Amino acid sequence: MTTRGITVLAGGLAETVEITKAADRAGFDGAWSGEFLNRSAVVSVAAMAAATEKIGVGTAIAYAVGRSPLVLANDARFLDEMSGGRLTLGLGTGTRGMMVGWHGVTDPDGPASRMEELIPLLRRLWRLNEGPVKHEGRFYTCDITPTADIEAPLRASIPIYTAGVNARMIEVAGRVSDGLICHPTLTDRYLDEVARPAIAQGAAKTGRQVSDVHLKGVIITSIHDDPAVARREAAAQLAFYIAPKAYGPVMEASGFGSEAAAIQTAFRAKDHDAMVAAVSDRMLDEMAAAGTIDEVRERVALLEKRYDHAALYSPSFTMAAERVRENTFAIIEAFRR
Repeated sequence: MTTRGITVLAGGLAETVEITKAADRAGFDGAWSGEFLNRSAVVSVAAMAAATEKIGVGTAIAYAVGRSPLVLANDARFLDEMSGGRLTLGLGTGTRGMMVGWHGVTDPDGPASRMEELIPLLRRLWRLNEGPVKHEGRFYTCDITPTADIEAPLRASIPIYTAGVNARMIEVAGRVSDGLICHPTLTDRYLDEVARPAIAQGAAKTGRQVSDVHLKGVIITSIHDDPAVARREAAAQLAFYIAPKAYGPVMEASGFGSEAAAIQTAFRAKDHDAMVAAVSDRMLDEMAAAGTIDEVRERVALLEKRYDHAALYSPSFTMAAERVRENTFAIIEAFRR
């Protein structure tokens, strides 16, 4: 059975905590927060963990670049302790431009290889109480010998999920991760023809089972008494994600190459209305749940079958903050257990 979560990316820290507490009371299995130019996943999840007792908490995603392996390992160690063992560490690299321009990465080549080096290293650093950690790799170097006794972590193994869109980055999950964080634009076709084979290929290379890798989905969800309003909101968010040129091949593989080209042309012209208009009905229905509360419940029930865990996510692009808040709490109430 698919477990269900809520994604919290809009609003400040106080609202993040408020939403997470509401989702906890409503019986959601997980609450996820990420980071961007103006948001810290680590601080958000710390606040979420401290304010709740049952709900799982996760970073989706925290940037795997810009932090040393030791800093990232200790962030996760303390988040897991704060939550009482409820943490899932979701990691991603962001785009090449983000790696260089935002995080000062001087070698942005090979992001998948970077992740494959980092994740086993994090797991070793969580067991620093067992002895020194020495590592010489392409991207990371560690030479850490404890000079005093180190307490064992609450959990020696914290689940690590990695985000992936193209086949090579998805393969990372198969090789070394506990789960794949699927992009909100995922379709059944892309899952079957690209993602699952990439996971299987990665697992085979490291002698793992495909069943070792869980799928965490993100479902853009908009509820409104007027279905047209809800569909426009969801379409705007999809257009926002598809706007970068890098998503052209991904959309082509899902059968939406012409829509993606139109969205990207409108994005370069800064024409938000044209971006939204370029999202076809078929595209929207395959990627999101939007409409009245009954329509959304029905659609989510179909879409979440793809995943082991489905995190529902309010759109925010072009929306007023008050409407994002209203929709987020409507999602929580609609799927209360």
